[in-house]
Amino acid sequence: MPRFPASGQNSQMATLPVLNQPPRRSGALLDNLARRMRLHAESVLGPLGLRPRHLVALTVLRDRDGSTQQALATTLMMDRATVVGLLNDLEADALIERQRSPEDRRRHIVQLTDRGAKRLAKAEFALAGVEDEVLAALDARQRATLYELVTEGTTEERVSERRRTQA
Repeated sequence: MPRFPASGQNSQMATLPVLNQPPRRSGALLDNLARRMRLHAESVLGPLGLRPRHLVALTVLRDRDGSTQQALATTLMMDRATVVGLLNDLEADALIERQRSPEDRRRHIVQLTDRGAKRLAKAEFALAGVEDEVLAALDARQRATLYELVTEGTTEERVSERRRTQA
């Protein structure tokens, strides 16, 4: 069993056993990959006047054909004040518009504008290039497998289901 010296510890605690650890851990590798992807993404989104969080919000609004601010906050896992600031950024650039809900005047409905849809399309095109660059070592089959695995590991329903079956 491998043992690692523990600096500054007494002689009994001079080494720490590594117990029941799988030979490969992917957390640090995924973090490194995400960091590389994020840095490259920020470099292509910046000239478009976008940040990654803007892109996510625009994508959700496109895919859902609009949303209430509250539903958007829930989806993005952000507090309401942060979402308001995010939407202010997007609205200032005419990428989204907010309107009062006809059913409940206290609620805002957020819609992607034509300008927002065009900017999102440009951003997605630029990000495809980023992905090609960062994942250049992987062939198409490996990229598809990576996508499936990451999707599986991050889909809330699957994560919850896996936790229930392991309990």
